[in-house]
Amino acid sequence: MREDIRGGGVAAGRLAEGASVRDVLDVGDPRAWVALDAGTRSWLRPDLLPTRAEIAGRPARLSALRRTGAPAEPRLALALCHRDGRVRETALEPAVGHPALWPLVVVRTTDWVPPVRERAREVLRAVLDDVDTAVTLAPLILLVGRRDRGAFGVDLLDEVLRRAPLERLASLLTHPDRAVRRFAYRLTVDEGHLSPAELARAAARDTDPVVQDLCAEAALAAVSEDGGYDDVLEPLLTARGPRVRSAGVTALRRAGRPDLAERFLADRSGLVRACARYVVRQSGGDPLIWYRRRCAVPGDPALPPGAVAGLAECGERADADSLWALLDLPPSSRLRSSRGAPTAPGVRARAVAGLRALDVTDVRPLRALLDDPEPRVVREATLALLPFARSLDADGLMERLAAGRPRHVRVAAFRLLDARGGLVRLRAAVALLDDPDVRLRHWAGQSVQGWHPTADVPSGSAEVGALLDRGRHLFSEYVLSRRKLEAGIGG
Repeated sequence: MREDIRGGGVAAGRLAEGASVRDVLDVGDPRAWVALDAGTRSWLRPDLLPTRAEIAGRPARLSALRRTGAPAEPRLALALCHRDGRVRETALEPAVGHPALWPLVVVRTTDWVPPVRERAREVLRAVLDDVDTAVTLAPLILLVGRRDRGAFGVDLLDEVLRRAPLERLASLLTHPDRAVRRFAYRLTVDEGHLSPAELARAAARDTDPVVQDLCAEAALAAVSEDGGYDDVLEPLLTARGPRVRSAGVTALRRAGRPDLAERFLADRSGLVRACARYVVRQSGGDPLIWYRRRCAVPGDPALPPGAVAGLAECGERADADSLWALLDLPPSSRLRSSRGAPTAPGVRARAVAGLRALDVTDVRPLRALLDDPEPRVVREATLALLPFARSLDADGLMERLAAGRPRHVRVAAFRLLDARGGLVRLRAAVALLDDPDVRLRHWAGQSVQGWHPTADVPSGSAEVGALLDRGRHLFSEYVLSRRKLEAGIGG
């Protein structure tokens, strides 16, 4: 925000030199106007600002203005941002004839000086009667509407735009600012401008969760009980956003199409899977039977990862055998490596996550997955092994920190060593202080800085002292001496 204000101050300086508003500001960016307002007061010298007499049009001052050749609009813009409230109030009347400066009138409607604020609101009500002007100023009105005194502008905007036809609001429905889109869609939903199918397509298209929920719910609420679901369900069920898909899946029961919910039991989103299970159960089906049947064939190339996740979400501990089989590490031979397993990486990653969700963890086979070529699998295996970090082979993990190992393997090894604590954690962190990987090096430095001796660290250990000295650059002398005293070193 400080950089924005400084940029506004630079723009104010150019206005004082006579540059036009469009030359110094991105007039379509609401934040530029707010920055100009704050920057003028914070950065511009008082002697460069116009006086009240100049803005009021007194002859002597106007002759001086003609000698400088400064155009009226830049000076008026500075007056609308003036430190003196009387100057700001005086500038509001001539601002009516300068549409380019109406954004500053919007800013003044939230002014902290009551006379300025009230006069600005009168001016805004007069100029905002035109729909095109309201659409142009809407992003700025909504931005300053977040302020304590910003409700007036938002209410006035709502009043004006409710009289506008849909085609005049189109630019607001696709505006890059999500707050503007939310406002516009709420208004169009309230006024019934969009059909259920149009609302469904809007929900599927927009990336903002609030707009997605608003449009999806409105679309389903507007569908008549006797039909009309087809045009609504298709865009909802094929939407990229999981919130929209879940709304469509839940509506399948009301639409009399619960049979379609089975397709979404293996959706990539947990929310959608949960909604699909609800619909299937309500129609008399059993999702768990479907999941067990779907995951019964290890190596099935058509098995979606979502089916594996679903089995873990509603399964029992006995279903862990199916998940082990997907890793090519069944309970009878869990010492085998997973390398060369035919199962897809996404399926194996979900299988490991599923074992953790079912609280079925066997350290030895999962430890073999730390060398898996797929980062997703290693990440899930690491999460499963973290509670058992102190029981893992520290030497084996230290070997995995070697620079020649894949990055995801090194990250997993350090994460487990760091969780182990004590002297092992300090050794691992110091070993990475000069690592060429910037992020690992930074993480290691933070680990050294946050290290404290635990009960299993021998008091007065020379190795601890040497390791702390290698990380001396991370501490002040005082903190380093305190850390050594905690470890029983020095005196």
